[in-house]
Amino acid sequence: MTLRKYAGLGALLPLAMPGLALADEAAAPVLNSGDTAWMLISSALVLLMTIPGLALFYGGMVRAKNVLSIMMQCFAITALISILWVVYGYSLAFDTVGMEKGVVNFASFVGGLDKAFLSGLTTSGLTSAAALFPESVFVMFQMTFAIITPALIVGAFAERMKFSAMLIFTALWFTLVYAPIAHMVWSGDGGLLWDWGVLDFAGGTVVHINAGIAGLVACIVLGKRKGYPTAAMAPHNLGYTLIGAALLWIGWFGFNAGSAAAANGTAGMAMLVTQIATAAAALGWMFAEWITHGKPSALGIASGVVAGLVAITPAAGTCGPMGAIVIGLSAGVICFFAATTLKRAVGYDDSLDAFGVHAVGGIVGALLTGVFAAPALGGFGTVTDIGAQLFTQFKGVAFTIVYTGIVSFVILKVLDLVMGLRVTEEEETVGLDLSLHNERGYNL
Repeated sequence: MTLRKYAGLGALLPLAMPGLALADEAAAPVLNSGDTAWMLISSALVLLMTIPGLALFYGGMVRAKNVLSIMMQCFAITALISILWVVYGYSLAFDTVGMEKGVVNFASFVGGLDKAFLSGLTTSGLTSAAALFPESVFVMFQMTFAIITPALIVGAFAERMKFSAMLIFTALWFTLVYAPIAHMVWSGDGGLLWDWGVLDFAGGTVVHINAGIAGLVACIVLGKRKGYPTAAMAPHNLGYTLIGAALLWIGWFGFNAGSAAAANGTAGMAMLVTQIATAAAALGWMFAEWITHGKPSALGIASGVVAGLVAITPAAGTCGPMGAIVIGLSAGVICFFAATTLKRAVGYDDSLDAFGVHAVGGIVGALLTGVFAAPALGGFGTVTDIGAQLFTQFKGVAFTIVYTGIVSFVILKVLDLVMGLRVTEEEETVGLDLSLHNERGYNL
């Protein structure tokens, strides 16, 4: 079996719940303290990616009058998704009742509510006999993924969406887009994209393509910021952005290596290829910018770092070091042109390049996963027919783009009709910090 994502181990054994009868008590799984410790650390590292990592990364890129608003959005999303996850999100994503390999039914698209309110969760129940750490740790680990995904979207519509509309959009998008996509890709046998054979070790499809496409739709539906692209809208504090990128880089080791669900060789290789691909992408973006614009920039290298982290995410459990270099370099160069040339040519106002980095980087990584998972190219997967796996990856990417794009568009248009999405022109001119939160990021 190709190692794809811990959640898929549900295809091997059902999640352990209180009262589960074991035919042989002597064979009962025993908690592995090393694996448990690594998953606890990984959960904290992934949470670090949103607060403070993403908050600082995005906060530095907006204008000074909007720095608190973007940080506030990251914190509010963290709180909101944490509660929605335990109420019903975990169940929608990972409830496997009714799923059957090769059978397409409602359970293939989204889970039920058997695990709503974390029903049956105890301190002693292990995730499964194949992953020897508490289910509570798995709930927490996956919660951090659910948190950062909608938080990434805010970079596309930064500086112009109402805070109230952002909260409701986040709740609806999490419910109708994130949870179903996570279920289809990661829940194991019977999940639609899982049965297709899509490889997504740590979230290239579920997190990055998902969020990036939603961000593109959102920035188009809302329209451009006042004055874009003629008015100066330079980042107000690139120091924040570099610190945020550094925190994302460190936190991503929990994101990728933690997805091995154990302190083992797969986690070690995932950590190594994450570092390699990120470094390659940072250099790729830096040199592409240097050649194109005449000078390398701090914003450019920070963006390249994130592009590399995004692209290696789906491949982290199956590619080797040389594959990581190719994936990273490809993502750095391609994302640079997507965030500059493509954005200018098409004319959309993706404020902080959520689409250019996350969707494009996620697509690059997802497709190249099908290539570099092959042992013939130094990978550690079981891919023997690269062409067939590449087509499978393409199907997964295309499905995610279409599903996320359509549902995100419907959510946004309905909200716009019901309550309006955008702040007033006066509020946008004043800045969202003062107009929406009655605070200033800087009191000089």
